[in-house]
Order: sequence, then C-alpha cells, then structure tokens
Amino acid sequence: MTTLLSLGHGYSARALSRLLLPRGWTIHATTRSAEKAEALRGEGVIPHVFPGADLTQALSEATHLLVSAGPDAEGDPMLRNLRDAIAARAAAFDWVGYLSTTGVYGDHDGGWVDEATPLTPSTRRGQWRVAAEAEWQAIPGLPLHIFRLAGIYGPGRGPFAKVRNGTARRIVKPGQVFSRIHVEDIAQVLAASIDRPNPGAVYNLCDDDPAPPENVIAHAAELLGLPLPPAEDFATAEMTPMARSFYAESKRVRNDRIKDELGVRLRYPTYRDGLRALLDEEAS
Repeated sequence: MTTLLSLGHGYSARALSRLLLPRGWTIHATTRSAEKAEALRGEGVIPHVFPGADLTQALSEATHLLVSAGPDAEGDPMLRNLRDAIAARAAAFDWVGYLSTTGVYGDHDGGWVDEATPLTPSTRRGQWRVAAEAEWQAIPGLPLHIFRLAGIYGPGRGPFAKVRNGTARRIVKPGQVFSRIHVEDIAQVLAASIDRPNPGAVYNLCDDDPAPPENVIAHAAELLGLPLPPAEDFATAEMTPMARSFYAESKRVRNDRIKDELGVRLRYPTYRDGLRALLDEEAS
C-alpha cells in the first residue's frame, strides 16, 4: 500500500494527485478551510484541515511525504508543528519531496544557473526558502528530494483572462528573462522521482525556453486574435512592491537533471506549447 501525505495540498500537489490516484494510491492532504477540504474529498483525497487536525494516523500510514507549504519569516510552518513527529518517522518514508523555488539562486543578470549554483537570493521570499530547505535537510535520515520550481502556469493560471479583459500588461525591462513550468510537467517530474528515488537530490523544474515576460503576454494575445497590450517601461510603470519584486532577479534555469536522471520528457517544453494547449483545453 502506497500512501502520500501532502502537506499544504495546493495547485501542484493536486496535479500530482491526478496521476497517483488512478495508480491506487491513498492520499491524505492538509488544507486550511473546510470548504477546500470538501473539494478535495470530491477529488478522492482524504482531507485534514490544518492546523487543528490530528495528523498522527496519517503520518503513521504515510509511505511518502510531499511538502508544498511555503515558509514565512519564522521558518517552515509544517516543521513548526510537525518536526518531531516527522523526524521520528524519517527512516520509515520511502520518499519525501519538498517544493522550493528557483528564487533561491538570486539574480544572475540573465545568465544560466543549475542545481550546483550557489544560493544567493536577493529577495526576502528567496531567503526564507533557502532557510526552509536547510531546515528539512537537517532532519537525520529523511529521504529528502528538493524540487526548485520556476514560475508555475496551467489551467486557471494562464494569461488569457487578463488579455481578454484588457488588464494584461507588457512590462518591459531590458535583459529580463524568466523560466516557467507547466503544472502537468511538475506532476510528471514528481511522479518520476517517486518511481526512482534518490535521497539528497535537488532538481530544477522548468521548461526549455526562458523568455522575457512581455513575450508571453504577446503570444497569448496573438493566440486569441486580440490587440497586443501596449509596452510599459519597467522603470516608470506603476506596480505594487510585490509585483516589482518579481523583476528583481533575471536568470535562465537549466533542467538537464530531470531529463538525464529521471528520464522526463516535458509535455510542454516551451511556453508556446503550454499556452496553445491551455487554449485548446478551454475550447474543448
């Protein structure tokens, strides 16, 4: 019997569930509200509203552990609540996955990074992630795998709605590039790692085509047959501090390891493939 306990069962974890449930897996998942718990139950997942729920039984049954909950200034929220219980069962897990971010690498002026690149985050969120990775790595005997995710998109998280309603913006910052990953490719990488565990491994999850963000908006408009949103200069554009912080770092992320070690062939190797598929899915 294979049982996954998914801590912070969000967008990416739900995509993994859609692959594992047909294979006969049992999945326990934490969520923050009773409403979300009911939605998960309808998907075939056993929900636990957390914090508050007693996860003793779920932890005792789990053969696999996936951690998607993000850290904050005080550290990893799951370890604050469950560190001792997880550490006590560390050797009993077949696989543990922690979803991190490529933000841990910091700014490289558009240059390439890989899993061996030093961690030099320039944002507060990136610094929290580096600390959280270290917290998980410090648990003795835990078969930990770290997955550093690029910008996530997929059903319900594409640019089409904003392009359609006229709120999409083409912010142009010379030299700025981002890497991205379709949620279904995240799921297949996680599943491949579960099938071929390598405790201690770190993987970058991104597609093959780092690109300026304005190009993605432009392609979405082209696919929809709508006018191109006007370009705005990053230096003078009105943006929230949070939105502006996403432009603080520019890098291209290598994904060779998921291909060479896990045998992954990306379903959506470029944002153009992914956006076309999203639009086709909408139409069907």
